Amino acid sequence: MTVHFTQVAIIGVGLIGGSLGMILRRKGLADQVVGVGRRVENLKTAVELGAIDRYVADAKEGVRGADLVILATPVDTYDRHLKEWASCLSPGAIVSDVGSVKGALVEQSEASLPSGVHFVGAHPIAGKEKTGVAAGTDQLFKGARCILTPTSKTDAQALERVRALWQETGSVVLTMDPRLHDQILGAVSHLPHVAAFALITALADLRDREIASLDLAVHSGGGLRDTTRIAASSPEMWRDIFLWNRDNVVHFIDAYQQALQDLKRLIQSGDAAGIEKALERAKDERDKLNPRSAVSA
Repeated sequence: MTVHFTQVAIIGVGLIGGSLGMILRRKGLADQVVGVGRRVENLKTAVELGAIDRYVADAKEGVRGADLVILATPVDTYDRHLKEWASCLSPGAIVSDVGSVKGALVEQSEASLPSGVHFVGAHPIAGKEKTGVAAGTDQLFKGARCILTPTSKTDAQALERVRALWQETGSVVLTMDPRLHDQILGAVSHLPHVAAFALITALADLRDREIASLDLAVHSGGGLRDTTRIAASSPEMWRDIFLWNRDNVVHFIDAYQQALQDLKRLIQSGDAAGIEKALERAKDERDKLNPRSAVSA
């Protein structure tokens, strides 16, 4: 399906929104790409980098006349945004997003739109720890997965247009129930972020309370940097993800704590065979991971 939009409004021109804008403009998928955001300097940079054609401060002005609006802000802001400007959308317009949480958020967004305006949930799994449009690239989504989360209310034509858009970015597009999405991503993305944030915090606490000479920057090797890389991600974004997917995240933290306790018990008891067996199982599972399927947000 060939896809083209007259006007695309991107609410939140950061890494994901900016990269999508670059692709829209480079491939001629939209006549005009309008950016809406909080920081004028970032929006000016977005124009300079070719992510958007122009920007506006007033979201109502930005979405008026748009046939596609992309929500690329922290997920907790969706409701506020939609209440502010949904009434300005034209019949037939599509609203989509790039959020890492779906579930109740999709239901809320659908309910906030006027009749004749369509919501299609989307989650491009291509984030990285750097944020802002300056980190954007028109190659960000190439080979990455993008999960669409339609419901019984999703307009079929709108769904296919959004699918075609993400295929144009080079993404491998999958379709998934919104609540199943939150279970799976809670396990393979949200829990690893919890672990990374908690690990770096635990090490900082050890430094501050017990080992004053521990310099995390000087003494750390590749293992610590690799394990905690995603702890450099946006606290604002991940705060909202954890809260919107809290039931799954808390359940998976319990499972992770159990795995830590099991390994702790083996180490405490000096069970060399048990430790090796546990580590072998972990190594076997890690060896099965395909780098192209890595999930970072």
